[in-house]
Amino acid sequence: MANPQSLPLCEKTPLKINTLQRAQEIAILFLFICLLVYRLLSLADHGFVWLLAFLCESWFTFNWVLTLIIQWTPVEYKTYPENLLQQVPELPAVDMFVTTADADLEPPIITVNTVLSLLAVDYPSHKLACYVSDDGCSPLTLYSLTEASKFAQFWVPFCKKYNIQVRAPFRYFSGNSKLPSDNPIGFLQEWTKMKDEYQKLCQKIEVAVQNLATLDFSGDSGDFADIDKRNHPTIIKVIWENKENNGVPHLVYVAREKRSDQSHHHKAGAMNVLTRVSGVMTNAPFMLNVDCDMYANNSKIVLYAMCLLLGFKHEKEGAFVQYPQMFYDTLKDDPFGNQMVVPLKTSWPGFAGMQGPLYAGTGCFHRRKVIYGFSFMDSEGNLRDVALDQERFGNSTELIESATHTLSEKIDHPHDLSGAVEAANKVAGSSYEHNTLWGTKLGWVYGSVTEDILTGMKIHARGWKSILCMPDPPGFVGSAPSSSHIMLTQRKRWVSGLLEILFSKNSPIFATLYAKLEFRQCLAYTTVLIWGLKSIPDLCYAILPVYCIVTNSHFLPKVKEPAFIIFVAVFLLKILYTLRFYLGSGLSISQWWNQVRMGPEGKIPYLTTSLFGVVTVVFKLLGISEVAFDVTQKDQNSSSSDDQEDDANAGRFTFAESPIYVPATTLLFVHFTALAMGLFGMQPPAHGADGGVGEMMCCVWVVLCLWPFLKGLFGKGKYGIPMPTIFKSAVLALLFMHFCGRIPLPLGR
Repeated sequence: MANPQSLPLCEKTPLKINTLQRAQEIAILFLFICLLVYRLLSLADHGFVWLLAFLCESWFTFNWVLTLIIQWTPVEYKTYPENLLQQVPELPAVDMFVTTADADLEPPIITVNTVLSLLAVDYPSHKLACYVSDDGCSPLTLYSLTEASKFAQFWVPFCKKYNIQVRAPFRYFSGNSKLPSDNPIGFLQEWTKMKDEYQKLCQKIEVAVQNLATLDFSGDSGDFADIDKRNHPTIIKVIWENKENNGVPHLVYVAREKRSDQSHHHKAGAMNVLTRVSGVMTNAPFMLNVDCDMYANNSKIVLYAMCLLLGFKHEKEGAFVQYPQMFYDTLKDDPFGNQMVVPLKTSWPGFAGMQGPLYAGTGCFHRRKVIYGFSFMDSEGNLRDVALDQERFGNSTELIESATHTLSEKIDHPHDLSGAVEAANKVAGSSYEHNTLWGTKLGWVYGSVTEDILTGMKIHARGWKSILCMPDPPGFVGSAPSSSHIMLTQRKRWVSGLLEILFSKNSPIFATLYAKLEFRQCLAYTTVLIWGLKSIPDLCYAILPVYCIVTNSHFLPKVKEPAFIIFVAVFLLKILYTLRFYLGSGLSISQWWNQVRMGPEGKIPYLTTSLFGVVTVVFKLLGISEVAFDVTQKDQNSSSSDDQEDDANAGRFTFAESPIYVPATTLLFVHFTALAMGLFGMQPPAHGADGGVGEMMCCVWVVLCLWPFLKGLFGKGKYGIPMPTIFKSAVLALLFMHFCGRIPLPLGR
């Protein structure tokens, strides 16, 4: 019989890379180099257009090199939760954080389902506490959570009794769920009761949403009478306290204090408040944070995380455990490119092979001492070198005492949560962080609307590593943007936030030079941070064929020239490289094509939101305006896939009267004009060598990528491009065509 002490909790193993994949990657890199050499050798015979093409292609090559660096040494982690109880005499406590910011954009029923899925995970209930941060300070959220806590008294035991896998009720009772074939005696009766109780819960919440004025503000909701969401005191309510191990974890509602004359730092500020509030109430050594729409899809998520956080000899290996974001009920063929198929198979395992995955902002287990700013050397007993004082943590003796317990790993959790509310109110105050290290060296770091990437990078810069966890089924699953406009708005915020980090003192370059961020990890972060900047060479490369056709010049070799094969080979190999991942995953060519157009590196996001994200950061650097934090709208009810297929409008591109649609519409106009001029011979006499087939093919490719905009020209309502956008785009297109003819660039021989 094996010695229990020798049984592993987890294993880290290198992934074997498919030979074909590796060959494709090297071949693409070789072709990129050949392309640049060809440009350099013939640069003297051409002019500025050739130079501009060379600069764009240099960027594409640089980006491909960074991509290969990330995914060159992928690893995976295996966990053995069955060994956990044999290795760990007492499981550590975990505080779970759920964040919501707007009860209108993030309906309470979504938050309720996420909370219920967390309360029912496979872990000792007396070791769990769930804190819900309501940055919208909505009585609807508190009311919904209060009603949900009553339902949880039935739901949690039911899930654990019958080992239910999906523990978010709205998913479990959806039309897609199937009952087990071997139903135990009494199961159907209890299942029916659970479904009825859940429907009653939904009805109560729906009635409250429609009749907010009828809510009783005399009881727990009394603090919400005449509340101003931007100017209100702290509201903390212990909704449910797990006394005498009654089976349901603690549930606490937190609405931090806000004052209109003070910055609240968006989600990062909310997370820091939750960290302090939980520190004086339960002070678990580990913390989980999830967005309100990311429910626990695997009942063993906490056990998996504990295996990884406790399974290595040195704590340095595990500052946090990150579960990748996955989505449910995506539309047929994923028309908005939300499912990141290729990154999940390449980039994520690649990050895991360096200092670890990036912190993605949700589905992440944190070590509290790391969030408190301690280095892994501090955790090895150098207490005298750590300043546990008011300058660091603030003027709460309870918080300083709890931080001391965290570092010394003492287990001393208060049993009376209600008695700790006063101390919790103090640390949740809007002025508590003044003259402290919160937001700089403690907690979630301020300075970007993508606080997750910045905070994770700061942790890596202190020498810590992180761990990737990709169980089957996925640990957390959430709702993807249901419309193109919501998706584009979300990505604009991402681009702006990432560039904020890049052009600041928090840049990964400084973290490598002056801290402990490894060089490859620095390059990995750089790859992510420059995501929005890729839109500039992409736009230039999209304009080049139009200019060349209009001026009857060229930036590509002639079809008869041997060098033309290089360009065609790069184009085709890149397509085959990504297509192989989709087909290998059993997905359709249509889904791959939608990813090309609408994915994170798709043409449409690059030509819309990425450009405006870059402009937003430029305005910030010039002191003209600040970057706004836009809350992503969530769908309250997700329809089944069958309903989505039957809906003729599901997945259609929608438009709004916003400037983000002007660049792409303008490009569509100029490409159509260039194609017409090329087909009907309306070009001027050739400058040197006349335009060729390559430029025409590029124009056709851009038009195909912008096909939703072509349909939008003839659409109606929200499916049609607004007339002001068409007018602005037409004027810009005419100006571009005019200047192409009036100011021809030097083209050489």
